[in-house]
Amino acid sequence: MAEPPYGVIWNRMKTGKVIPFLGAGASMAGRPTDTEWNPDSPAFLPSGRELSNFLATETMFPSEQPGDLDDLAKVSSYYADISGRRTLRERLREVLNHNYQIGELHKFLASVPAHQVIVATNYDTLLEQAFRNAGKPYDLVVYPADRKDIANAVLWWPHGRTEPIVKAPNDLDMDLTTTTVIYKMHGTLERDTDKWDNFVITEEDYVEFLSRMTANTAIPAIFYDYFRERSFLFLGYSLSDWNLRVILKNLSKCFSPRSRGGMDDEILPSWAIQFHPSELSRRLWEKRDVSIFDLTLDEFSLKMKQQHGG
Repeated sequence: MAEPPYGVIWNRMKTGKVIPFLGAGASMAGRPTDTEWNPDSPAFLPSGRELSNFLATETMFPSEQPGDLDDLAKVSSYYADISGRRTLRERLREVLNHNYQIGELHKFLASVPAHQVIVATNYDTLLEQAFRNAGKPYDLVVYPADRKDIANAVLWWPHGRTEPIVKAPNDLDMDLTTTTVIYKMHGTLERDTDKWDNFVITEEDYVEFLSRMTANTAIPAIFYDYFRERSFLFLGYSLSDWNLRVILKNLSKCFSPRSRGGMDDEILPSWAIQFHPSELSRRLWEKRDVSIFDLTLDEFSLKMKQQHGG
């Protein structure tokens, strides 16, 4: 299979013309493939399947079918139903809020010299830690799933603030040419306080999130305008995730051909890095004009770092 066009991707990244999208697989970057997640002595984050099975065991989830046990949204819904949303949120914090190792992927993204908008659907803080370790300022924007009083807003932490500003998504105003933004589309936890922990994790959460997607209030309008002139780089996503397929469908207007200065309409290049993608995944990515490449995120990060001498 062909290699990714590392030079092309890097040249666009270093000038701020790429939007990295980080999926669940991004949090697994750096974890040895033969390493089991140990909740009693965690060194690496759990995968979605491991977290789902862990929560299913605690709740005596009433199914032994792998398709059910591995379904994190379904298991989380059951957990919330029998134990309460607050208990689920507290348990997720206990599991996820550790000094997990930061992967080379996160370090690479923090090394990019341009200001970026990075979108993540993960709850962990590996990306934020990598930026802090690199001394790179960033603003944090979070979709709030657990706060019904601000259900139609986003939380915005300008760099250096300890408390967020609550903003209507389409009122978010920042200069994206001079500010790096991490947008956590499915919530987040905070290392030092549980006050703003938010998780899009139950089936009901996803229904609400997708409802806001179709109403154009899940993703701030300022991001859509920014996306239209940039490439996408999907890292750690699988199109077997129906939620991602809906997100991509909503973003389809950003993939539309754009005519500039009398030139022919042209779709900007976008890429997906996925280890051993299925034939279905290949077809689905290609249908969305995204070039997919078969390699691990660790391999990709190493090759990209070599592009700028890192």
